[in-house]
Amino acid sequence: MAVFWILLSGIFDAFHVISGLVCCSIVSVISHDLLVKGKSERKLAKLLRLLMYLPWELWQIVLANIDVAYRVLHPKMPIDPLVIEFETTLRGEFSLLTLANSITLTPGTITILVDPERGKFWVHAIAKEPADALLVDQTMQRKVAHVFMETAVETRTLYPERTGDL
Repeated sequence: MAVFWILLSGIFDAFHVISGLVCCSIVSVISHDLLVKGKSERKLAKLLRLLMYLPWELWQIVLANIDVAYRVLHPKMPIDPLVIEFETTLRGEFSLLTLANSITLTPGTITILVDPERGKFWVHAIAKEPADALLVDQTMQRKVAHVFMETAVETRTLYPERTGDL
């Protein structure tokens, strides 16, 4: 993390390098148990799985950017906003957080609300296709479940609602 900080800052004087190391150390001490809860032998596996998930998520963001750009630039602007509600089998705090952030980071979808006790998500989608990726395909949910070693079973759609024209 400290190397990433230094590379992003672009300033390599002693003050900024030491500040970066101190800040990264503080953040690491405070947040180390977020990803590494549980047995120590599973910590490394979760970290490696997360590192494998990130390139896939970045690729999904690129694809979704292209889709949203197409929809916005198309003369007929083929958007059909809707709010979907679905349940997931994910129950871990960090797995729910990762799924919610992954949905929001992917252009065309925004996580509105998460009920962690029931694993219920409310998501706004720009059109039916991005919503179907969450409801029908469910690849994102399965990949997040794999990262955090949770069981992924098919979820069900509860109440897809059309929000109408914006």
